[in-house]
This record gives sequence, C-alpha cells and structure tokens, in this order.
Amino acid sequence: MYSFYGTWPWYVSGFLIGAVMLLLIYFGKTFGMSSNLRTMCSMLGAGRISGFFRFDWKAQLWNLAVVIGAMIGGYIAVNFMNDSSGVNIGPETVTELRQMGIDAPHGKLLPDALVGPEALRSPKILAVLLAGGLLVGFGTRYAGGCTSGHAITGLSNLQLPSLIAVIGFFIGGLLMSWLLLPLIF
Repeated sequence: MYSFYGTWPWYVSGFLIGAVMLLLIYFGKTFGMSSNLRTMCSMLGAGRISGFFRFDWKAQLWNLAVVIGAMIGGYIAVNFMNDSSGVNIGPETVTELRQMGIDAPHGKLLPDALVGPEALRSPKILAVLLAGGLLVGFGTRYAGGCTSGHAITGLSNLQLPSLIAVIGFFIGGLLMSWLLLPLIF
C-alpha cells in the first residue's frame, strides 16, 4: 500500500497517461482541460451572447467527467492517500526564492508570500495574480488549448501546432522564472 501513498514514479504515471491517450485516440476523442470552460459557458447560456459558445455542448459531457474525476481524485489523494511529505523543491530554488524575499513553501505547492491571507491584501500581489490569470486565459484561448491539451493530446496526435505551442510554453516559463519573476519581486 505504500506505493499508493507516495509520489508515483514518472514511468508509472507516464504509462497511465499514455494508456488513457491511446483509449481516447481509439474512440476519436481529444482531451483538454481548458475546453471545459467553453463547455460550461455554453451550458450556462453564453451562446446567446457570443457565437463562439454556440455548439453541441452535450457531446463534450465526457470531458466534463474528466474534470470532475480529476477534482475528486485530487481530493482523495490529498485527504486519504497523502504521506504528509508535501512538495519537495530543490535547495537552489529555496535559495533563489529567499533572494527575492519569498519564503520556501514548506511542503505546499505555493508559498504564503504569494497566496497567503496576508499576501492577498497586497495590491502588488493581487495585480500579479490578476495579470497572470488574464495572460494564462488569453494565452490558452490564443494557443487553442492549455498545456495539458497541447502537451499530452496534441503531441500524442503528432500535431505540429501543439509542438509549437509546447515550445512556446517552455520558453515563456523560462522567461518568467529567470527574467520577469526576479524583476517583479
């Protein structure tokens, strides 16, 4: 049972993701988390406002089940299958965060300096989070999908636009972490 409580090795997770992708390809489906936002907006009647939301959302209910399953699975993993070790980040990263005035996350996904109750009172942090959210939303729409959609589904289907998008995501991440983040903090 210990193997269920720790972080799964890449070769197990990768194999499971690959198996799911083969099943989706077999059934003629494409996976992407961000496409569910369009489905939910369509379900709520956004098609009356914009033609972009006028489509058969019922054909995408299976993809909504994936999102719901991911949320339920995440809840189960955190609350019932957690070994309490938290997220381990490299000592070099901790040092670089300290240089920017950000404490180590101490096993959490995000440091309190960015998302803690005190940080959310800071106009600077709120502006960074709002701008980041808008850029992610715009980028997802402009790129025709999110990182999971392009990197998992698009690359497994050998789509050139997905390869270009993934290279762009990687370059953007490098620019943000090495150039912009130190300037902001």
